[in-house]
Amino acid sequence: MKRKMLSQWVAAVLAGGVLVSVPAFAADTDADAPAQAQSGTTNGQNTAAPAATKDLQAVTVTAEKRVENLQKVPVAVAVINTDQLAAYDVRDFNDLNRVAPSLVIKPAENPVNASLTIRGVGTFAFSIGVEPSVAVVVDDVPIAFQPRAFTDLSDIAQIEVLRGPQSTLYGKSASAGLINITTLPPTDTLTASVSALTTNDGEMGGSAVFSGPLAEHLGFRSSWNYDNFGGNVTNKYNGNDVNGRRTLSTRNKLVWDPTDQWNVTAGFDYIDGHTTTGRPFIALAPNANLRGIYAPSVFAPGITPGPDNTDVSNNYTTGTDYTDTAGSVKVSYDFANGGPTLMSITSYDSYKMFDRLDQDESALKQLDNRQFGTFASHQTTQEFRLLSPGDDRFRYTLGLFYADVDYSRNFGRGPYYSLASWYATSSSKQYAGFGQIEYDLWPGTTLILGGRESYEKIGYTFNDYLAKTAFNGSNGDNFGTYKAGIQQQVTDDFMLYFTTASGHKGETYDLSTGFNAVRAAGGPVKPETSTDYELGARMQFLDRHLTLNTTLFDTRYKDFQAQGIETLSDGTTNYRLANVGKLHTRGVELESSYHVNQDLTFGANATYLDAEITSFPFAQCYPNQTVAQGCTGTSVKSQNLAGARPPLAPKWKFDANFNYTHPLGGTGLLGVVNGSYTYQSEVNYSLSQDPMTVQGGYGIANFSIGVREESGRWEVMGFVNNAFDKHYYSNLTNSTSNYANQLAVQSYLPRDFERYFGIRATYNFQ
Repeated sequence: MKRKMLSQWVAAVLAGGVLVSVPAFAADTDADAPAQAQSGTTNGQNTAAPAATKDLQAVTVTAEKRVENLQKVPVAVAVINTDQLAAYDVRDFNDLNRVAPSLVIKPAENPVNASLTIRGVGTFAFSIGVEPSVAVVVDDVPIAFQPRAFTDLSDIAQIEVLRGPQSTLYGKSASAGLINITTLPPTDTLTASVSALTTNDGEMGGSAVFSGPLAEHLGFRSSWNYDNFGGNVTNKYNGNDVNGRRTLSTRNKLVWDPTDQWNVTAGFDYIDGHTTTGRPFIALAPNANLRGIYAPSVFAPGITPGPDNTDVSNNYTTGTDYTDTAGSVKVSYDFANGGPTLMSITSYDSYKMFDRLDQDESALKQLDNRQFGTFASHQTTQEFRLLSPGDDRFRYTLGLFYADVDYSRNFGRGPYYSLASWYATSSSKQYAGFGQIEYDLWPGTTLILGGRESYEKIGYTFNDYLAKTAFNGSNGDNFGTYKAGIQQQVTDDFMLYFTTASGHKGETYDLSTGFNAVRAAGGPVKPETSTDYELGARMQFLDRHLTLNTTLFDTRYKDFQAQGIETLSDGTTNYRLANVGKLHTRGVELESSYHVNQDLTFGANATYLDAEITSFPFAQCYPNQTVAQGCTGTSVKSQNLAGARPPLAPKWKFDANFNYTHPLGGTGLLGVVNGSYTYQSEVNYSLSQDPMTVQGGYGIANFSIGVREESGRWEVMGFVNNAFDKHYYSNLTNSTSNYANQLAVQSYLPRDFERYFGIRATYNFQ
C-alpha cells in the first residue's frame, strides 16, 4: 500500500511539473497491436472490422527489436494502432503529421525533396547520396531511400514513432529517430474483405484483402489497394485538376511454421504511383515580372493571388511517376529448452522514378523552361540477429548487418535559364555489428548497455554534360555509437528510466547541380553526430485504465548536414549541401490515454520543443534580406544563424482523439463515433529564417460517424476532414529571385486544405 501511494505521489509531482510547461499528451493503449492484427480493425482501407467490444489489453512494441510491453520499454515511443489510423483518417504517409506530435513531415513537388523531422531535426537536403536523419523500417526491413516511404499506408497493423537517436540498434540513418511500421499477418481462418471510399471532391479508392491458411502450417495474406484523387488545385491552362495522386499497391506475405521452433516469412510488395503538383501564388506583387520581363497578367492570366488561391497556369504538368518492387525473407529459429532465437532477415528493393517540373510555372511558350529527370535506387540488406528470452535476468540482442545501396540520377533543366544537364551515381556499402544487453541488478532495477561498430565505404561519379567535366571519388569511414541507461520498476504500474545515446549520420558527397572541381577536391561532407539524454516515466492508474507517460529530453547535434541556397550569377537559385554547424533541442513529451469503459476511449498527446541553432556563422541570406536584417558581406552575402530556430520545429504540437462504440438497442448493430484534433504552433519552412515562409499556428479537426455490424461483418462510416475549414500550407517557397526580386510566394496545399467529406465502407467475408 505504501509503495502504491509513493508511486502515485511521485507520478503526481512529475505530471504536475510537466503540466507547467505542456498539456497532457498520449497514445491509445487499449489493445495489443500484434494480437489486434489477427482479428483486425479497419483503417478505412482494408482489414477486418473490430469485434463488438474491446478488452483492456497491454500495448506491445518492437522498439528494441523484440516484442515488449510498451509500459516496460525505456524508449520514447508513440504507438498508432488501426483504430487511431481510422480516427485520424491516416491513409497516406504525409497524414502521420496528425498523430505523432514530435513528428513533422514536409512534402515537396518531388518526393526526393520531402523531409521528416523528429524533435525538430531531420533531413534538410536532397543530394542523391545523403541519408535520412529519421529512419523508416517496415516489417524489420530498413528503407534506405526515404522517399520510398512516402506512399500509401494500406494493410497496417501498427506504427511506432521512436524519438531521439536510435543508431545503436537501427544504424546510421536513425540519428534523430525512427518510424517502425508493422503490416498485418495472415489470419488463422480463410477470410476476405473489400472496402471502398469516395469523397465529395472526387477522391475514389478501394481495396481487397485475402488471407488464411494455404495448407497446414502455411498461411498467406494478400492485400490490394487503389486510390485516385485528381487534386485540389486547378490548372487554368487546360482546366485539369492537379496536386493529386494515383496509387496502386499490393502487399503479399507467406508465413510457414513447419515446427514450433521454425518460422519463415516471405514478403513481396509492389507499388505503382503517379503524382501531380501545383504551387499556387499566395502573395504576388503587381510588378513581380517573371524573369523581369513578363507581367503577372501575362504569365498568370485569370489567377488572383491570395491566401486562398487554388489556381495555377502551367503548360507542363509538374509531378512524378514511380514504381517500387520489394521483397524480403525472414527466418527465425527458437533453440530448445528456452534458449535464444536466431533470426536472418534478407531484403531487396528497387525504386524508379521519373520527375518533371514546370520551371517557369507559366503557360508562356516563349519561356517554356522545364526540369526533368530520372532517379533509381537499388538496395540489398542482410541482418543476423540473436535474441535471448525476454524473461531472463540477463537479456541480450546481438546482430550483424550488411547493406549495399546504389543511387543514380539523370537531371536536366532548360533551355532558357538555370541550365543543367548531368548524370550522377552514388554507392554505399555498410558493415556493422551491434548489441544491447539488459541486466537486472536486483528485482526492479535494470542496467542497459549497448553499442554499434560500423564501417562504411561510399563512392560517386558525376558527369556534367554542359561543362564537359567528369568526377569520381570514394572514401571509407569507421564509427561507433552507444546507448547506456538504468531502468527502475517502482511498482507494476510505475517505471522510471534514464538513458544516454549517441547518433551518427554518415558522410556523403554533395551530388547536385553545380558540382565542380572545388566540391570534388573538398571531399565528402562530414558525418553528423548527436548525443541525447532522456529521463522518462511510464505510469498507469485506475486499474490501468489511465496511462500517463512523460519524457524529458536534451539532444545536441554536431556537423549538422543541411541544404543551403546559393544565388547564381544569372539571378536563379541553386542548392548546396554542407555541414552547417551545431543544433540543440530539448523539451518535454507527454502521452496519455483514458479507457473509460469498453465503449469509450480518450487520448491526448503533446510535445513542447525548445530547438536552437547554436552555431551556423556563414548561412545563406533569404531573398531581399538587408544588412539591418543580418545579411552582410561584399562579394558573398551571408548571415549568422546562431540563436535561430531550425525549420520544421514547432514549439508546441498537440493532438487529441476519442472513440465511442455502443450497441444500438437490440438491432445487432453498433454505433461508432470518432473524433480527432491536431494543433501545431508556428513553423518556418526555410533554414534561412525567411519571413515569407512562415506557417502560423493552426488546428485541424476530423470527425466520423457510422454503423458497424456486431460480428464485424460490415461497416459504413461517414467522415468529415478539416471540419472547421481551416486553411494552412504544408510547405511554402519564396520565389522572389525569379520575379525581379519582387514579392512572390508559392504554397503547397495539403490534401485537407479545404474541408471535405466522404463515405468509406468495408465488407468482410467470414
